[in-house]
Order: sequence, then structure tokens, then C-alpha cells
Amino acid sequence: MEKIPVTPSFDDRLALRLKALRLAAGWSLDDLAARAGVSRASLSRIENAEVSATAAVLGRLAAAHGLTMSRLIALAEDDFTALLRPADQPVWTDPATGFRRRQISTPAATLGGEVLDCELPPATRIDYDQPPRPGLEHHLVLIAGRLRVTVEGMPHDLMPGDCLRYRLHGASRFETPATEAARYHLFIL
Repeated sequence: MEKIPVTPSFDDRLALRLKALRLAAGWSLDDLAARAGVSRASLSRIENAEVSATAAVLGRLAAAHGLTMSRLIALAEDDFTALLRPADQPVWTDPATGFRRRQISTPAATLGGEVLDCELPPATRIDYDQPPRPGLEHHLVLIAGRLRVTVEGMPHDLMPGDCLRYRLHGASRFETPATEAARYHLFIL
């Protein structure tokens, strides 16, 4: 009986990439847990593809490795292509919040920017303790809904069409009101 090869899922590829990054840095699970503020047990389960990481956890892991979350996710994706049709743009959904991010323009080693299409359900809050790289430039354009973005303690209430531009050096928070979702494009440079 011939075995049919199984294509690894995205979570399987991400788990392998996370473990490879940790090992390449020479860190134990305890070392990474201390750097990222994520428990050793959670890291082990994520690296073994037993659970999917949340947006907050992926953000912490990316920061510990000095990567944007998009770059971290892209490392688990297939090779870079110049033209990315909508059906081929990677989509990731946070299992804890329902936050959905589609990578319109995926990161690449030879390109500096990336573009994300993000959807945040009503009554959702995501906190990022630190940027993956201090001084990271963001341009956020709210497409629909309402969104409060707090950058280093300064809240910004956005309406459709608003563009919030900032360099991120500290903590940030994204939150939607109880009855309204938000859809936005995020340009990261």
C-alpha cells in the first residue's frame, strides 16, 4: 500500500520554525520563556503543534527574536513570490479572540515593508507588551468600524478613513467597542 505524503499544516510549519529559531539562538525553553514572558509549558505545546499561539503570544515570541509578527509567520510560509493574488495571501486567525490578519504583501528578506488587512471582532482587546523592533514604523488606515489604538499610553479613537502614523517603541493596544468590529490596513516599515 502506497503512503500518500501529508503536507504539513501551517501550525506544524510554524511550530518547526519557532523551535528552529529558539535552537539557533542557543536558548532553552526556560530561556525563551524568560525573554518572551510566556510559560515554558505553553512554549512546549506551541513548538509541538499541540496548540495554536494567540496574537499576543506570537507578538511576544516575535519580539524575543527581534522579528515582526508578519516576518515570523512568513518564515512558516512558502517561498516569496512577487505577485500575490488574494486567494494566495496567507490568513491567520487568533484562536482566542477571532482577530484575523491577511498578509496582503508578505515580508521578504529583500523588501523592507509589508501590508496587512486586519479584522478585529466587537468587544476585543489585544495588548502587545513591546514592539518586535524598537522604532518600527506603522501606518494604520481604518477601513470600517471603530477602533481605539493606544500607543505607549496615548489613546487614539479612529473612524473610517482615519490614518494613524507612529513609530513604536513601547506597548500598544488595539480594542473595539462592544457592538462594533473594525477592519483596517496596517503598513509596517
